[in-house]
Amino acid sequence: MPIGPARMPLMDHLGELRRRLTIIVVSLAITAVVVYAATPTLIDMLMDPVRDELAGANLTVFSVLGGFTIRFKVALFFGMIICTPIIIWEVMGFFLPALKTNERKWVVPTVAAMVFLFFFGMLFCYFVIQRAAIGWMVQQSLEFAAVMPNAEDFLNIMMLLEIGFGFAFQLPLIIFYLSILHIVPYKTFRGQWRYIYVALLVISSIVTPDASPVTMILMFAALVALYELALFVARYVLVARDGKESLKWSREEYQEHRYEEGTE
Repeated sequence: MPIGPARMPLMDHLGELRRRLTIIVVSLAITAVVVYAATPTLIDMLMDPVRDELAGANLTVFSVLGGFTIRFKVALFFGMIICTPIIIWEVMGFFLPALKTNERKWVVPTVAAMVFLFFFGMLFCYFVIQRAAIGWMVQQSLEFAAVMPNAEDFLNIMMLLEIGFGFAFQLPLIIFYLSILHIVPYKTFRGQWRYIYVALLVISSIVTPDASPVTMILMFAALVALYELALFVARYVLVARDGKESLKWSREEYQEHRYEEGTE
């Protein structure tokens, strides 16, 4: 990853941003074009978790351009998945010059963790959430009507769920860095857990596109588990690095400690 100077004129910063956005857009466009030919297979794969819930009903398309629109969206969706490492790498590369030399060592592990968590969230959604969520929604209709699965509606919801869980699973990384950098003291995360759980419940209701209680509850449970895991790892790092007292430090106390240690 090429690293620009920390201080650049505004126009140079904008040029750097344009260059990195161009790399992302071109990579995504090329990948989507290549993937387009395989979209029928990819759509079958997307529908696998919920095929039993549809009781053998086939997807339907209600417009002449419907098939092309759906295939284009699916190609773009899988293009984004394939290009996720490139996207994260380029975004991190843009902010890298602002980091101190000793902070840059965290970049590669951070990128790796972000990519892993994004894919882990999508896989969790695919194998655990999709069937429960779509099954519950279909069941609401089966009690009074036959379901004619609209391909666009089904695939839109399923892709949005995948993306939502991929982004939601970045939570441990955010909590980890807020804790070890003492932007939010560890004791605050630990002491205010009731309010944070409520906030996670609200986030779950916002991120899930289908508005079903099943999806919201499953996401909430996953976010709570990830939150607790992030705090466990953050506690281990803080105690190993600065001692048990660091769990109570504010941002100012942390900076004072780093200054005394000569690490600033």
